[in-house]
Amino acid sequence: MQLTWTHLARQSGALALCAMGASLALAQTPAKLKVGLMLPYTGTFASLGTAIENGFRQHVNELGGKIAGREVEYFKVDDESEPAKATDNVNKLIKRDQVDVLIGTVHSGVAMAMAKAAKESGTLLIVPNAGADAVTGAMCAPNIFRSSFSNWQPGYAMGEVMAKKGIKKVVTITWKYAAGDESVKGFKESFEKGGGMVVKELSLPFPNVEFQGLLTEIAATKPDAVFTFFAGGAAVKFVKDYAAAGLKTSIPLYGSGFITDGNLEAQGAAADGIITALHYADSLDTKRDKAFRLAYAKTFKMQPDVYAVQGYDAAQMLAIGLNATKGDATKAAEISAALGKATIDSPRGPFTISPSHNPVQDFYIRQAGAKENKKIGIASAKLADPGRGCKM
Repeated sequence: MQLTWTHLARQSGALALCAMGASLALAQTPAKLKVGLMLPYTGTFASLGTAIENGFRQHVNELGGKIAGREVEYFKVDDESEPAKATDNVNKLIKRDQVDVLIGTVHSGVAMAMAKAAKESGTLLIVPNAGADAVTGAMCAPNIFRSSFSNWQPGYAMGEVMAKKGIKKVVTITWKYAAGDESVKGFKESFEKGGGMVVKELSLPFPNVEFQGLLTEIAATKPDAVFTFFAGGAAVKFVKDYAAAGLKTSIPLYGSGFITDGNLEAQGAAADGIITALHYADSLDTKRDKAFRLAYAKTFKMQPDVYAVQGYDAAQMLAIGLNATKGDATKAAEISAALGKATIDSPRGPFTISPSHNPVQDFYIRQAGAKENKKIGIASAKLADPGRGCKM
């Protein structure tokens, strides 16, 4: 009987030790990293949202599904590119899901609401597209970063290119919202500095695509060229309508690169010859970009575009920041310091982060043709957004 009790006592002790070991192991396993993806999955910008998510997931998968030792768990909200719903949508991720980091979005108006919520709550935010100047300007904060561009940047780069080509009189056309207004503003700043003149600014409400009346006005004005900003499905329609109106052969079309990026197959021959400025091109021909494009095409069965690159680099930036804090997404000052010293090895080419947390990057001159946005030169090297109004 004594042997039996001794045996039981030993078993009990062993079980207790096992339970304690399991508890310690559980305690040492880092909590999952909750990533909130607030992107457009329906509407005009749906394809952009999908590409951004694909790019982000691609880099996370390269890291084995973990960032700074924390397994990544995704929470998704379709923002519908609707600013009126933005505050409620971002609060679903911050308050309901209690995410560690926000990734979003495409529409500048929606991004402004995200930036406000991130600033108020202290939640880490990385913007993988929306170029609203204020996000890294007057709304800047230690916990807000961008992996894409400011609206000012591609417009400014294209203005420099067109002024150097000797173009004098230009009509601009875009949507009447933050991205369109700020893109044209950046364009005007450099184009007029280079001796050009914007003779007419045309716009229509987002996401309106009834271009015909404005195209008639362009034909009547007879400028030397047109500068435009549109993206997504609307860009396809604009390019086709521009060609169908007979303007393509008489008034050259230039634009921020979003007019043709990710759209060339749908635009067809109507896009051939369009000159754009952007921080990515389809033919960069670097080892880094080739590896990225091959892996993306293999995983997602489609070719990547600038939106996929921006999503990929958002994940790269997140990893750099969290590696510096051992996975703690609340240490904004340390994340900021780490990214401020980093050079991000992007498929677009290496870039750094400005003091206002916007990429300092090369902008390429690209020509559309044969379903490719081919790099034909550098529009502006290491272009930094001025970060006007930013006070950290």
